Amino acid sequence: MRTRPRLLPWSEDGKRVYLHTGDPDSLLSRLADEMEEAQLRIGGQVFGAARDLLADPEASLPELRYAAARLSECLYDALRVAESRGGRLADAEGKGGEDEDDEDDEDEGEDEDEEEHGEDAEAARGTTSAS
Repeated sequence: MRTRPRLLPWSEDGKRVYLHTGDPDSLLSRLADEMEEAQLRIGGQVFGAARDLLADPEASLPELRYAAARLSECLYDALRVAESRGGRLADAEGKGGEDEDDEDDEDEGEDEDEEEHGEDAEAARGTTSAS
């Protein structure tokens, strides 16, 4: 059974990075797993701190903006982890192994999504896309 490339939790120059391997225990696969876990753990910590800040009626506008920016970064990371894990779950359930033509169509949809949502996510992360 052929598996689709794994979306990694990091990027290169703002572009998606994929891992092509059938070995979930490879060095890069384990590193990606550890990074995903760290991103989700940090997201939980940021969420807790932001919730406390929002409960404080004395919180300043700069504090709230900072919290919103960090929450946006964490949401971006969590959505990327969910996308990556969803793809691997589909492969594990036997829904992987699509035709190359289907993969090309899927890539086109991702480009549209990135154009539609990418600028917002990049602005929240303080990054710009390489054109």
